[in-house]
Amino acid sequence: MTEKNECGCGKSTGETPCGSGNKQPPDHFNNWLHEQQLQERLHRIRHKILVMSGKGGVGKSTVAANLAISLSLSGKRVGLLDVDIHGPSIPKMLHLDAANVHMKDGAIQPVIHAGVKVMSVGFLLKDRDDAVIWRGPMKASVIKQFLTDVDWGDLDYLIIDSPPGTGDEPLSVVQLAEPVDGAVVVTTPQDVATTDVRKSIKFCKQLQLPVLGVVENMSGFVCPKCGEVTDIFKTGGGEKMASEMKVPFLGRIPIDPAVGQACDAGTPFVYHHSRTETAKAFERVIAPILALSAHDETVQQNQKEEIAMKIAIPIAEGKLAMHFGHCAEFALIDVDNTTKTITGQKRLTPPPHEPGVLPRWLHEQGVTVIIAGGMGSRAQALFAENGIKVTVGAPSEPPEALIAAYLAGTLQTGANVCDH
Repeated sequence: MTEKNECGCGKSTGETPCGSGNKQPPDHFNNWLHEQQLQERLHRIRHKILVMSGKGGVGKSTVAANLAISLSLSGKRVGLLDVDIHGPSIPKMLHLDAANVHMKDGAIQPVIHAGVKVMSVGFLLKDRDDAVIWRGPMKASVIKQFLTDVDWGDLDYLIIDSPPGTGDEPLSVVQLAEPVDGAVVVTTPQDVATTDVRKSIKFCKQLQLPVLGVVENMSGFVCPKCGEVTDIFKTGGGEKMASEMKVPFLGRIPIDPAVGQACDAGTPFVYHHSRTETAKAFERVIAPILALSAHDETVQQNQKEEIAMKIAIPIAEGKLAMHFGHCAEFALIDVDNTTKTITGQKRLTPPPHEPGVLPRWLHEQGVTVIIAGGMGSRAQALFAENGIKVTVGAPSEPPEALIAAYLAGTLQTGANVCDH
């Protein structure tokens, strides 16, 4: 009878025990490692934007590629991921047909083109004409690998070009790359396109994925000789659909022969034709996407201001002056709100007292908080307009004692002694 070893696996005590020798780690451990690596990659990508459409042939990959290049030209760190498994267009569109990826430090290195990090299943095919015949689980697996094993580094934006429809690929992206900031939905003006594109918007709403906006592509024709735009089909279908579906409309991009020529030549249109009206149309499309970065900067600035504060205290004879507008000097004290410590301080003589002078002066000094004994309501409103928080009713104590109590949340305040 085989004696069970100490781990209870049924091996005889003379055999190699579990967890030693050549035995592979269990699947659940590998899955945990992959999940950790996925989260580490995603944590370094600020914004993930899905470009999608319910209809094929609307120029979705053209929009995705030029969107990525436009963001890069705006000084952003950008990646472009092509998850169109069966019909990857990005390698051809960027003239990267012959590009090959390689491994470095255990990670797949994306192809860099025009400042954008690019990855596509097209780079992995031995023959560019090979058909990829995969079912859903296999497609989801390779998308996860693109997100987990590709060395994207630090990115401001990852633009994800998906195939037409609302199937496995966009669903896998939304689930694996969570949270995705939103989708740019591409359509052409015709009813036959907008009817299918409505399904993409419904897809986003069902998955609670914000729709950043609708792009109406191929809206009018740009004459290559005179530059005049002619509506050879119709125009306004995408804008009308966006209005009916209650999502933003990002703008129209006309049919421009130079765009087709640029795609066939593998030269990003906005990179080489930045002064054209069509390129300017692409710029208008990226405006709300750039607003995501502007929001980041505002949040970061607010966080910095919350951490590092400069507090002003009116001083008379070494203590807080009870009448704010009549003090001879101010103590300006820098504090770290995280460690609750004073990092620097100085004494300044204020300019001659006149209505509105002190709020502007203290704002110029970088003051974010005022501790006062008394202050009129009008003066408080002026300080608020300058982004300075005011605490009134503080006792007449040395500045250091007031700061310590303020940071500890124990500052005792009484009545406003000067409300005029």
